[in-house]
Amino acid sequence: MTDYFNYDVSYVMNITDIDDKIIKRARVHHLIESYAAAGHTREKVIADAEAALKKFNAEKIANESCSLKRGAMDDIFGKCKAALEDYKKAAAATPSTEFCKTFSEPLGNFLDDQFGHTIVDNAIFNKLPRFWEEDYHKDMAALHVQPADILTRVSEYVPEITDFIKKIIDNGYAYEAEGSVYFDTVKFDHSEDHHYAKLVPEAFGDLEALTEGEGVLSEQAHGKRQAMDFALWKTSKPGEPAWDSPWGRGRPGWHIECSVMATAVLGDKLDIHAGGVDLRFPHHDNEIAQSEAYFQCDSWVNYFLHSGHLTISGCKMSKSLKNFITIKEALTQYTARQIRLMFLLHSWRSTLDYSPDVMDIAIKFEKTLKEFFLTVKDLIRSAGNSHPKWTADDLSLRDKYFASKQKIHEALCDSVDTRTAMDNIRDIIGSTNVYIQERVAAKAQAHPALLQHISLYLTRMMRVFGVIDSDESIGFTVGDKSGNVEETILPYVSALADFRELVRKEAREVKAANILQFCDRIRDDVLPNLGVRLEDREGQPPAVKLVDKNELMKEREAKLQAEEEKRVEKERKKREIEEARLAKERQMRVPPSELFRSQTDKFSLFDDKGMPTHDHEGKEISKGQLKKLEKLYQTHEAKFKELAAQNGNALPNGNAS
Repeated sequence: MTDYFNYDVSYVMNITDIDDKIIKRARVHHLIESYAAAGHTREKVIADAEAALKKFNAEKIANESCSLKRGAMDDIFGKCKAALEDYKKAAAATPSTEFCKTFSEPLGNFLDDQFGHTIVDNAIFNKLPRFWEEDYHKDMAALHVQPADILTRVSEYVPEITDFIKKIIDNGYAYEAEGSVYFDTVKFDHSEDHHYAKLVPEAFGDLEALTEGEGVLSEQAHGKRQAMDFALWKTSKPGEPAWDSPWGRGRPGWHIECSVMATAVLGDKLDIHAGGVDLRFPHHDNEIAQSEAYFQCDSWVNYFLHSGHLTISGCKMSKSLKNFITIKEALTQYTARQIRLMFLLHSWRSTLDYSPDVMDIAIKFEKTLKEFFLTVKDLIRSAGNSHPKWTADDLSLRDKYFASKQKIHEALCDSVDTRTAMDNIRDIIGSTNVYIQERVAAKAQAHPALLQHISLYLTRMMRVFGVIDSDESIGFTVGDKSGNVEETILPYVSALADFRELVRKEAREVKAANILQFCDRIRDDVLPNLGVRLEDREGQPPAVKLVDKNELMKEREAKLQAEEEKRVEKERKKREIEEARLAKERQMRVPPSELFRSQTDKFSLFDDKGMPTHDHEGKEISKGQLKKLEKLYQTHEAKFKELAAQNGNALPNGNAS
């Protein structure tokens, strides 16, 4: 938005740190920590663990209707049961801290049922979300995601939230009941200027979705006028954080927070509101309703951007299903650039299934970009300050490039369609590579100005997409970012490459094979260890490319492995040919009379010559089949006699002819 379309963007990120799931998780986390630090006897820990596991099985697993979630719970049950048996067998002095962590889910729920209501310090509920917020920001930085301009946390906006709710009540769209405040969806929907569930109209009346949106700690609310009404303010029960309000001690509902915090920093109108596709109803629809009720307007947000889900093996990532991978884990397998390319190659609105196959596509695209930039930089560098006349081929590539560039712009204007944009970037690279190959084959110069124009544009687009995070004019940074390594190193490497090329030329003329081998060693062994790839080109100076040393080492290992596999395959085929020759020779040594007698799976009776007369079932051989067998017999007999003649008329079985 800022780097391509040049919009002035005020990017606000709302952090939910008051939420039913967070409250319970923070409470359980505190209880587990306190329990592990309490120094309970071994007998008590075992007794509590057994009771917790029994309760988990009876209340959680038995009542879970979702087969996937139940399967995940069964796995937890199995692991905890095994951990309990190991703890029982462990030495008496074994501390219970690690065991409690392993047993955290069943033991946490067990402790929460007993002592959860005793947790009243708001700081306890603040500790866990602060930890994960900091962890999240570290992950985003590792992925080179730009930070928000403004960060808002629910716990810091409680006064603004209560004021916001009071105005909604004053406007007639909310009411207080037993210390809680509910939004009146029916009155809002029946008003002349509003209607409820704008984003998903068909969801009006979906009580299951609404109940889920109200939170796991929200029991059947008392005092609601309609089942579809949702909480703006919840009276706090024992074991929940609480703040003072005109309606008594309580806490904000989930939906109200975003409306209030966005209004506090952006005013009465939002251009863009983003979120996951699963938040459309009830969360975003409720945000729209309460904001319109507050401002007495008929439009609060101009555009909603709902991103698709990231799935694993076709299932939405979920902690309850235990089928998620963390960003830190992903970054141990792939680079931030490769992960960004994975997302760019897919529509942000569609579901993306994370898998090695999907990442392979991103890795191949990255390699395509790298090789393209290296090739183009070498050609531009080799051309020097030349300004050749534009040929028909040059103009043809320019027109293809401009056409693809226009398609990229249109794709980005069409709801930021990066997938189509990347497809056209691939087309530009493909067309340019074909152009370069044809110019090289014709021993003609690729136009440096055209190549520079294309490569500068692609570099800019990759920088806009966050794939390139340096100020390098063309392509990816080589080495560290402390200076332009290419400008410093390449003159020396190029001088070495030119000298080596002269040596190779002289060695060819005098047929000095050992000198050529030394030149190959420089290319294949010495320079890759220095981060230099040298590519020999027939009839032209060698291409010199600075590449990450580790990448070159992997390429070298892959090349050696491929050569070894080729050698092994060659040896295998050689053995097969030799084995076939020996088998054929062994077959030739079989006397004609024994040719068919060994084939008892096919024949049962034979005549004096050894010719089959009956098949394995005792049926007489047909005339047609007998004719074919006779032909085989005669052919074999001729080869047998030929072999005997080669052996001085001594038959292979040792008899004289």
